[in-house]
Amino acid sequence: MAIVPIMDLKPGVKLVKSVYTPLGSLLFHKEKVLLPRDLEILEAFLVENVEVGQVGEKIIQSKEKNSSTDSVVQQDQPPFNRTSLFVEEYDKLFNLIKSAYPSIAAVGIPIYEIRNQLESLIQYIKDYSLISFLPRLINDHDYMYHNAVLCALSSYKLAEWSGLPKKDWMQVAFAGLFHDIGNVKVDPSILFKPDRLTLDEINEMREHTKMGHQLLKNVAGINEGVRLAALQHHEKVDGTGYPLGIDSNKIHIYSKIVGVVDIFHAMTLNKAYRKGQSPYLVLEQILSESFGKLDPKLVQTFIKKVTEFNNGVIVRLSNDKIGEIVFSNHNEPTRPMVSVGNDIINLEQQRHLYIIEIIKKNN
Repeated sequence: MAIVPIMDLKPGVKLVKSVYTPLGSLLFHKEKVLLPRDLEILEAFLVENVEVGQVGEKIIQSKEKNSSTDSVVQQDQPPFNRTSLFVEEYDKLFNLIKSAYPSIAAVGIPIYEIRNQLESLIQYIKDYSLISFLPRLINDHDYMYHNAVLCALSSYKLAEWSGLPKKDWMQVAFAGLFHDIGNVKVDPSILFKPDRLTLDEINEMREHTKMGHQLLKNVAGINEGVRLAALQHHEKVDGTGYPLGIDSNKIHIYSKIVGVVDIFHAMTLNKAYRKGQSPYLVLEQILSESFGKLDPKLVQTFIKKVTEFNNGVIVRLSNDKIGEIVFSNHNEPTRPMVSVGNDIINLEQQRHLYIIEIIKKNN
């Protein structure tokens, strides 16, 4: 290994230390193999020198195999795909929730079976990427069950990111899993209606918060925060939410966490009548919602964590061009720099462009 001035760098060398901009933002991760355009980025950010080593044969072969996207798959990291253990455990919990929900109102929640499967899934949560994992809906009614499982996973992560005590993480996951459980008592013709709801139907739909709280009232193994999340996840910090219209001081922290992740998944998941939106576009909308509606600290933490370490992600832009994220500015994490062909597009400056689709997560 050696410290090499930028002017002497050649493509194909591997970083042995992460590279930061002069202002302290992460530019490239340790172990990245530098490509020709990366040298231009280093020069643009006035980086003087980097510490590099030789590239192993396996990494060179990986680079050749992935030349169509110029991305390098690290050999010591497992691929994120539908055959992974995470996906197997995800599908098990999804199927368990789907089979249990129709009879919950009559026979109750099989809490111990659900807890065991949720714990099995949480074991592999490091393989879960909020920005790229989108399950395929099997039929028109599966959205509700996928939203439950995804909100459980994302609530767990946001609880961890936010510094909540570890003892709360699993309970927050339960809060995400059960937040919409009151929907089992909503008229299916309203719940699955593909068209705009009438005012009366909206009012009936909103009752799912109170019904969910009631269904969880005597369930063992969950705390009061989980029950309150079912009741309060549509409350807003300025008091304009429902069903109680309470403000930030009276909204439980679990409810605030679930409120953020529920919006994210509701907007990014595919539904029978609507394709999910771009995660990056949704994060921008959530940021605008944080002013007076969502807890701003939770929103900032959520967006920062969801968008970090995304260098190498292949995306489609709103002009239909495909490129690779090469740098994310911590001040505007939803508007990274994207390499398209020989050009670097700075979305922070070119506001008319935005990311409309995640093509591939480079794990």
